[in-house]
Amino acid sequence: MDILELIDNLEDAVEKGLNIPLAGKCLLDKDELLDLIQEMRLKLPDDLKQAKWVKDERQRILLEAQKEANDIIKSTEDKIISMINENEITKRAKAQAEEIIGNAAKRSKEIKQGTRKYADDVLADMEKIMEQTLSTLRNNRIELHDKEAKKITRGEDSGAGQDEE
Repeated sequence: MDILELIDNLEDAVEKGLNIPLAGKCLLDKDELLDLIQEMRLKLPDDLKQAKWVKDERQRILLEAQKEANDIIKSTEDKIISMINENEITKRAKAQAEEIIGNAAKRSKEIKQGTRKYADDVLADMEKIMEQTLSTLRNNRIELHDKEAKKITRGEDSGAGQDEE
């Protein structure tokens, strides 16, 4: 059963409620309504869970990129130290070390930018899905209110225990 069916069931439960004449109110089965609400909570799209996963994954990727950059820098520093100890190739070692550090910084920056772009794209997609879900929920609530308003206007709400269906 999907969320829309649960909303229909909730609407049916409200419609089946015992009307109280002249009060504009009705008695509802509390347990039935609470069961439907619990099912709706369980059936909510996994988008909320997925959004949390995207956030956590983004953080993990950023930390991994930072660790990789630190490892590259550490490796480069170790190479520089060992090359300095060799007098003949000191100049070449310095140039190579600077190149490696520059490449490492560039690679680190590219990884961070790529990760941020990926996370932003995924979050944008999730935002669209969440907006669509919210729009659907709003439309369903409007339909629910419209049906109830139509019943009241047609006088269907005045008799106790009358069912439309």
